[in-house]
Amino acid sequence: MKESKAILNSLRPQSDVQVQQTKAFIKELEQKCQTYWDMVEVGDELSRELHITPELVILYADGVEDFNPWYEAWRMNSWRIPGDSPFGGAIVPPLLVSHFVLSVQFDHTRPFAIGSIHTYHDSEILAPIPVGATVRITTRAVDKYEKRGRRYVRHDAEVVDTEDGTVYFRETRDILSL
Repeated sequence: MKESKAILNSLRPQSDVQVQQTKAFIKELEQKCQTYWDMVEVGDELSRELHITPELVILYADGVEDFNPWYEAWRMNSWRIPGDSPFGGAIVPPLLVSHFVLSVQFDHTRPFAIGSIHTYHDSEILAPIPVGATVRITTRAVDKYEKRGRRYVRHDAEVVDTEDGTVYFRETRDILSL
């Protein structure tokens, strides 16, 4: 037992202060945190606005290695340009907004939810989002159910243009909660 503890400690070299901070963090999680199932009620709705800048599109497209000229609304030394796609100007990669649904779905004003796993995802792309648009991402808890002894929370999400009300994107997600 002593030998395995020594090996474990050699894999995670930490100062005494780091060890104390880690233990305090874990203790706080155990005291203040709830499971996602306990935190969410059916009907809970959260939303946030997101301005989709050319820089945000570039960061996302680079990160997922999706180098499509339709997404380009910038050029070196001139920055923002209208861009070009079959839909007019530059458009947002279709699943970029899906990435931000999660940041809306979890309420940042509450303690961190422990033990959550994203298990189901169904996206519906309704219209291309122009680069430069400001959208409102809204999520609503629509169901809580149990399956094979496990607890799930289902959310519906919608992405809408803040100026003209165009609905760009819808999504359904399930979160397994321990």
